[in-house]
Amino acid sequence: MKQFFEGSHAVAETIRLCKPGVISAYPITPQTHIVEDLAKIVADGRLNSQFVNVESEHSAASVVLGGVAAGVRSYTATSSQGLLLMAEVIFNIAGMRLPLVLTCANRSVSAPINIWNDQQDSVSLRDAGWIQLYAENIQEAVDFHIIGYRIAEDKSMMLPVMVCMDGFILTHGIETVDMPTQEQVDKFLPPYKALYKLDVDDPVTLGALVDPESYMETRFAIHKTHEEALSLIPKIAADFSKSFGRTYNGLIEKYRLDDADRVIVAMGSVCGTIKDVIDELRSKGKKVGLLKVTSYRPFPAAAICDALKDVSKVAVLEKALSLGALMPLATEIKSAFFGRKKSPKVISSFVAGLGGRDITKQSVKDVFRLLTAKELDGEFIDLKPELLKENYE
Repeated sequence: MKQFFEGSHAVAETIRLCKPGVISAYPITPQTHIVEDLAKIVADGRLNSQFVNVESEHSAASVVLGGVAAGVRSYTATSSQGLLLMAEVIFNIAGMRLPLVLTCANRSVSAPINIWNDQQDSVSLRDAGWIQLYAENIQEAVDFHIIGYRIAEDKSMMLPVMVCMDGFILTHGIETVDMPTQEQVDKFLPPYKALYKLDVDDPVTLGALVDPESYMETRFAIHKTHEEALSLIPKIAADFSKSFGRTYNGLIEKYRLDDADRVIVAMGSVCGTIKDVIDELRSKGKKVGLLKVTSYRPFPAAAICDALKDVSKVAVLEKALSLGALMPLATEIKSAFFGRKKSPKVISSFVAGLGGRDITKQSVKDVFRLLTAKELDGEFIDLKPELLKENYE
């Protein structure tokens, strides 16, 4: 049923449909509306769940770790500094192979303090072992949580999933959303049956101390599972399409790529703006396109290379950066093409939108304009020279 929803409210209602038995979170802008709504949903008796109030994000992550470890579907949400405060537990959840789903309402990280959107928080934890899915719009944010639980709880996976949605742009934006019914979700997402759990009648140890003789194999196993996820995610996305009528690949999305000679690669809500610019430029005869990366982890290197192999010039547009190094997404794309027979002649990287600065249609046009035969690495879009002088000199 189509409804006009704020993104946070839509996510909260989706989590209700997924029936987690344990929810714990600490409020942090711009995630707060999600957990406020869930607290009310539980208090009103619309969801049979334990909502655990805690004093920090570290504790929230620890509570839901315990929930899943006890064999109960669980959920949390956070943002920015909250996600970084969770970092120790985030690694533990993946290392213990616990299929949690977490919403990251993407926000910049301090200092200086900034509550607006970019993707530096989740990108900073890309190596924690979590599957990371990035939503372009509120509809995708809704759908990716349902898909996320199916991926996480698949017996061949047993890994946590982080659904990333751009703060304020999606969490506080309002769109018409096709909300699934409880019957649809129940059919697609069966009740969680843990492969292993903490049980006094059948004792097990989770997260035990291992010595150098065993540790490396645990990391290898998670790495191999991520590789296997590259095949599983499109299959689950196809099942979702059959059940709900909305089509996803789960790894990437191609937009007007067939004959494009200049392509932008990006993640998240900026892809909507890029699509609008592409439609405008196409009407003027420009052969431009978009490759949207949905799954940042596992990183779909083969799918990206196949999609871009016939493109002449590629611009990677990022709302995150790796200070003192090349940009994260661009680095991985360049690495993916290393040694391949066919690759773009130019792969330039651009940074925009940090701290919530608007990425306008003109910003996207500037990226296409700068995408020439000269390769650029980490070109910042829309810098203000007067502020740069004040902060740098």
